[in-house]
Amino acid sequence: MAHPTYPLNTPRLLLRPVTVDDLDDVHAWQRRPDVVRWMRDAEPRTRAQSLASVAAMAGEDALRAEGDCLTLGAVAEGRVVGAVELVWRSAADRTAELGWVFHPDHGGRGLATEAAGALLDWGFGAFGLHRVIARCHADNEPSARLATRLGMRREARHVRSYRFRGGWADQFVYAVLADEWRTRPS
Repeated sequence: MAHPTYPLNTPRLLLRPVTVDDLDDVHAWQRRPDVVRWMRDAEPRTRAQSLASVAAMAGEDALRAEGDCLTLGAVAEGRVVGAVELVWRSAADRTAELGWVFHPDHGGRGLATEAAGALLDWGFGAFGLHRVIARCHADNEPSARLATRLGMRREARHVRSYRFRGGWADQFVYAVLADEWRTRPS
């Protein structure tokens, strides 16, 4: 079993497992159409749906086996303003996939970059990953910019590669290797 020593601290954030006590904060972004618009077949969530989501996230506190997801709430000023996740894709290849979601009211300040960077530090450091990818809808410019700010390179544009809201959508794939992460400019 692998997990960071909690909490992970950054200059402005505390990263820790999500708990059911975080329901109000998580529901504040999950109920917003502008947040779920880039999620496949997701609609704004009711409070009951957010409770089920928070309960699921609360169990994602460690990477125990391939396919597991580690989800950490990003706490700023006493509130969970977003979440970052690392999905363990392959033990043999030492690969994972990075994801994030943040409340738009806390956007534009670099908090998502800070949180995702801290999770990458742990993944490439203590967990020993070799490669991490991130995927986003090709029209999701904020996520594409975040992947670029993290030093990830765009490796692919998969044309009409997945079903999205009743149609086909293009997807960008970004990646960064451990040695690239360790030698990136500050």
